[in-house]
Order: sequence, then structure tokens, then C-alpha cells
Amino acid sequence: MELLKFDSLVKLAVAASNKTAFSFSENEKYSAEQTSDLLRAQMNELAGDYRSFRENKNTIFSLIEQTIDEVLPAKVLQQYEQFADVSTVPQGDKVVFVRRITEASRMRAKQFVTQVGLAGRYETFMLDGERLEVKMNAIGAAARIGFEEFLDGRIQFSDLTDVILEGMDEYIYREIAKALASAVSELPAPNKVTASKFDSASMDRLLAIADSYAGAPATIYCTYEFAATMLPAEAWASNEMKDTIWGQGYLPRYKGHNIVILPQSMEDATNAKKVIDPSNAYIINSGAEKPVKIAFEGQTAVRDVNDNDDWSRDMQTYKKFGVAILTNPSICVYNNSSLKLETV
Repeated sequence: MELLKFDSLVKLAVAASNKTAFSFSENEKYSAEQTSDLLRAQMNELAGDYRSFRENKNTIFSLIEQTIDEVLPAKVLQQYEQFADVSTVPQGDKVVFVRRITEASRMRAKQFVTQVGLAGRYETFMLDGERLEVKMNAIGAAARIGFEEFLDGRIQFSDLTDVILEGMDEYIYREIAKALASAVSELPAPNKVTASKFDSASMDRLLAIADSYAGAPATIYCTYEFAATMLPAEAWASNEMKDTIWGQGYLPRYKGHNIVILPQSMEDATNAKKVIDPSNAYIINSGAEKPVKIAFEGQTAVRDVNDNDDWSRDMQTYKKFGVAILTNPSICVYNNSSLKLETV
């Protein structure tokens, strides 16, 4: 098989990572499954044996780096765009998000909107702004590839890229969860409810607060466990509702508000500790300022450490990112304490 030019190889690797179709031209198109197979074939040309890998190592590392740089920010944006802004900047640049008008200014504006005559003296207020600089951290992933596994073709570098992307994405998701949880303490008391079960009246009160900002219905973000508790009383449940609950375990809407399920995962193979605290439901107005700010800085770096006595290779990656929370009084949180695990 003829080896593709590097630019085409990057596009192929991005398509394979996104599990999408790929085409070189109108006459040469590949399905998502064929794209993955084509990438494996191309990687076999680059690193099908030890000598090929040694000769093409820098090309392979550049391919992994550029694939991560293109796929990871886009993947994060796609998953969290409803409540997060994502920014990418060159190495060394500061990542600053600007909120043009603070909630304090909006409240002052409401206070000063009064009936006035055609001329005369008017009370004024300042439309100030707010700048939030995101502190950057480094995340990395490392994988050890056995020499015999490599020679036998049981390990593919495309598989390595997928593992790295999955690990980085999950780590970022954990940081988002931590940031959201820490932001709860900054919210006004009326924006928070803690109860030992789901109470529709309490949820309705929080939704009324969130809906009052930006004139748009709020969205409820929670885990499947929380959503499964948000059920109508038996007398209110229609046959259609019952079928939906039986089919997927929860209702996708609550009194005109969309419910978005936050993906859950476990910290390790013991399944004893969950990444996302299932007891919290975050109520965020989609028309207001997005509270979560995610930033990526610079390029991904890949290197290998090959001085192991058994000739195995340690593949290491390095990526700089940051997560920050911009709290505002439109965010509300419902905590169902009965769902909280002791180990979370």
C-alpha cells in the first residue's frame, strides 16, 4: 500500500478517532469502519516492524500530537457546549474569558429602569465587565508497549491514540465535575436545595429562579440516577409517560425543561467510587453566561522512553489545559442526599 502524504494521514487519523466517514475525492470514499481499517493499514506501513518504526518514529509522534490537538478540544466542545465555553491558545498565551456585563450590573440596570420624561436628569449605572484568567495545568498519559507485542502486531499506534484521547477526555470531565461541585458553595442560599428525596415543589422553585434570567427555560443536568427519581405522581402519569419511563428509565423533560444526562463512570475496576456525584442536579439557564470555561494551551507533546531492560517502550504524552467556573445567580443546585455514596 502506498503511504499517504502527512497532511492526508492527519485527516485520516482525525476521522478515525471521530469514527466518521472519510474521503479523498468524490470517487474515493470510506465508511467509518473502512476509515479505521485504512488507518491501521497506513500505520502498519509506518511501524509494521521495528526498523520501520525506528525510521518513522518522528512522523508517528507528530501524527499522534496533531490528532490529539484537533480531536480533543472539538470533542470536549461537542460534549459540554451546552454549559461550557472552550478556548485554544498558542503556547505561552494567557487564557482569558470576558463577561461583558456582570450580574451586578444587570441588577443595577433593573433597579434604574424607571418611567422618565422626554428630557431631564437620568440616574446612571456602570456597565462594567469581568475578566477570568484560567489557570493552566498539565495532563499526561503513559502506556507501556511490550517489544514482542509490538513485533507481533498486537499493539497498534492508532489504538494508543484512542486510549490517550479517552483518558484525557475523562480526566477533563472529572475536573469539570469538581469545579461544578466547588461552585455550589458560592451560590446564594435560595439557589440551593438539599433533601432526602426528590420533591417537585422544591425543584419547581429552583427552576423559577433559573428561568428568570435571560428569558429562556433552564436545562437540568444530572446523572441517570437522579433523573430516575424525577417521576410524576401516579395520578399524573400518562400511559405515554409510563412507556417512556419503562423504556429508558427516566423522562427526558420535566415540566417544559430538558434533562441532560451527565455520563457516569467509575474511578477504578472495583466500581466502588463514581466520578460524578449522583446526588447533585445542576440547573443552568442556557441563555445566560455559560458557567464552565475550558482552555487548552499549546501543542500536545509525545515522547518515548525506551531504555527498559526488556526492550518495552513507554509512550508519554503532555497536554496543557485548565477548567474554571464563572458562577452567576442563575445557577441552581438540587441535592438529593439519598443518592450520595459514602465512597464518592
